[in-house]
Amino acid sequence: MQEEKCCVVTCDNPIDQNYWNQQYASNNTGWDLGEVSPAIKSYIDKLPSKSISILIPGCGNAYEAAYLMDQGFTNVTVIDIAPLLTAKLQEKFADTKGIKIIQGDFFDHEGQYDLIIEQTFFCAIPPSMRQRYANKMHRLLSHNGILSGLLFDREFENGPPFGGSRSEYENLFKAAFTFKQIEPSQDSVEKRAGSELFIELQKDDNIKVAPYAIDGITCSNCSKTIVGQFMAVDGVLNCSISTDFKELLLVSRSEIPIESLRRVLAYDKKYQIEPKS
Repeated sequence: MQEEKCCVVTCDNPIDQNYWNQQYASNNTGWDLGEVSPAIKSYIDKLPSKSISILIPGCGNAYEAAYLMDQGFTNVTVIDIAPLLTAKLQEKFADTKGIKIIQGDFFDHEGQYDLIIEQTFFCAIPPSMRQRYANKMHRLLSHNGILSGLLFDREFENGPPFGGSRSEYENLFKAAFTFKQIEPSQDSVEKRAGSELFIELQKDDNIKVAPYAIDGITCSNCSKTIVGQFMAVDGVLNCSISTDFKELLLVSRSEIPIESLRRVLAYDKKYQIEPKS
């Protein structure tokens, strides 16, 4: 299978605004399909309303947005961190009504959307940020809102893109979302055939999703132990810890006092937990 790379060489640069701007400046866009993903196109074709509010984060060249505009959708927002790219999009869609183009960090964005379309954004962020992604998606979706699109069902030697698996995604999103679909994509382009999952996740409005900064974890065994301890707390539905052991995401039936969480970790003073906004 052809590898999809964001760089022509392995690099150790931070994956930030400068990084992505440089990829577009150098035309190192190996992930770019040059067209709307067939699986997402089929999904769009089945949407019952043209007026729903739609967000496409990490939109790239915005083929999905262009297709939505062609189909008569009237409330589409795209966001990307790369200024060079978004400037081109502003020019491309200058005479198009119903689309809003934002240059900025998705994790700083505020709003409410009926549908968020995932297309090569999740795989572009470091795995340590996936808890933040799940939390942010839940916050941005309106009542019964949908997160839908494609996730890789494979691993990559280096990233971005960063791979993943169905079991990882199920553990990350369970409890906060209802899984309407999470199945192998039947409409992938040839170079991604057999390596993508199509997801359709519906926000659960009846739970609390809260991120926490956590310190003191130094290995995966400690992480698994602490996850197990939090899962035993009454009311906790799901718990996951980022791969860099710096962030914990807790899904619960109601807000759990921070002192209750600190008592769980009190057996070892090196463990510290603080709520994040």
